Amino acid sequence: MNIYRELSTGEFEDLASRILYEDNHLLVVNKRVGEIVQGDKTGDEPLSEKYKAFIARRDSKPGQVFIGLPHRLDRPVSGITVLAKTSKALERLNAMFRESDVHKFYWALVCAEPKPAEGHLEDMLWRNEKQNKTYVCRPGAARKDAKLAKLNYTLIDRTERYWLVEVELLTGRHHQIRCQLSNLGCPIKGDLKYGAPRSNPDGGISLHARRITFVHPVRKEPMTIEAPVPASWKGIRH
Repeated sequence: MNIYRELSTGEFEDLASRILYEDNHLLVVNKRVGEIVQGDKTGDEPLSEKYKAFIARRDSKPGQVFIGLPHRLDRPVSGITVLAKTSKALERLNAMFRESDVHKFYWALVCAEPKPAEGHLEDMLWRNEKQNKTYVCRPGAARKDAKLAKLNYTLIDRTERYWLVEVELLTGRHHQIRCQLSNLGCPIKGDLKYGAPRSNPDGGISLHARRITFVHPVRKEPMTIEAPVPASWKGIRH
């Protein structure tokens, strides 16, 4: 007996279409804007539970389905989300993310042209818990709770109104890409919290986890996985 909620045919097919890679240990999917990866106070169904229901139905699997979360994407962000299907994979992936052995590349549509067109950013960031917002520490205003944030960025394309930037994330701080690009003078499209002039129709921001490279936690094979950008990214043909 399936202990998870019954998915509609449309939901089932949609979840199946967003699987980027799957084997006995890993499930890598393309998260949509607005979805949460893990349950929170909103009570919305998280992506992890949706895929538990999906696997239970697809594989006619009775009882509990194991899905572990080695990393998370914020609700307004889209793109690659890695889920673990075994506790062994989860434990090893947790260590890999913690030790920066997973290389993450994001695409962002920004509201101004970055100058220079490529560069390396290092900032001390601090998080305001009440505002759920991150700030760059100004020179001479260091804080004990600030953490070093590092990324590389490259301008790779542009549309009529926006610029497409690829970001290689070197550390994993709260709202890091959003904060650092805004501090560069290039807020992400739709990101009102960090200075964008207007919201996106879907309520998200134009930040997409585009590519990830790592060594498979069990088979020890090198892997590179890409996620297509949302259809709403008009003018981007990648």
